[in-house]
Amino acid sequence: MLFRFDLPARIALFPLTGAVLMPRARIPLHVFEPRYLQMLDDTLKTDHRLIGLIQPEGEGLAAIGCAGRVVAFSETDDGRQMISLRAISRFRLVEAQEGFTPYLMGEVDWSSFARDMKGPEEDPAMDRAALFPLLRRYMEAHDLSTDWDAASEAQDEALINSLSMVLPFSPGDRQALLESPTLTDRRELLQGLIEFALHGGDNEERLQ
Repeated sequence: MLFRFDLPARIALFPLTGAVLMPRARIPLHVFEPRYLQMLDDTLKTDHRLIGLIQPEGEGLAAIGCAGRVVAFSETDDGRQMISLRAISRFRLVEAQEGFTPYLMGEVDWSSFARDMKGPEEDPAMDRAALFPLLRRYMEAHDLSTDWDAASEAQDEALINSLSMVLPFSPGDRQALLESPTLTDRRELLQGLIEFALHGGDNEERLQ
């Protein structure tokens, strides 16, 4: 993946509980708070147009987030913004900085995530014949629906990353999925979370 910008040492941070952006994925976001409207305005003036999506954790922020480039935005009649972020790379948060802007800036380290800026990962060990029945039962238990034909045809990474972002896992589980070093690690964790839920881990019915 080639960019016409260098990854900056500091980026704007958008803390959002329960929202994670996986490598090479996209996420739509609704921006309405004045400080984050200012963040968006400032970000659009930069060459990189990067916003660091990161989850709050305890009294601070998670150690790892993912930076997305603003690739689309539109203003609503009441002044809010609908934006789309395309993942560029995960980052490790070195320090969150306050003071010069109404939103947080972060000093970030990209060095652990060079793989994020390359082509899609594959998961040779992925067994869709085992995963899909579990996924179907999980989605039925949560009154969720999906396009199974599209899911069957999706590439490994697109499928696993999309499920990791949209299934109703806890913020902590989503953070663990984000931090998974490889796609295989993420898929194994995803499948484990689904199996745990189906065995009653989140008060669903136990497997028969």
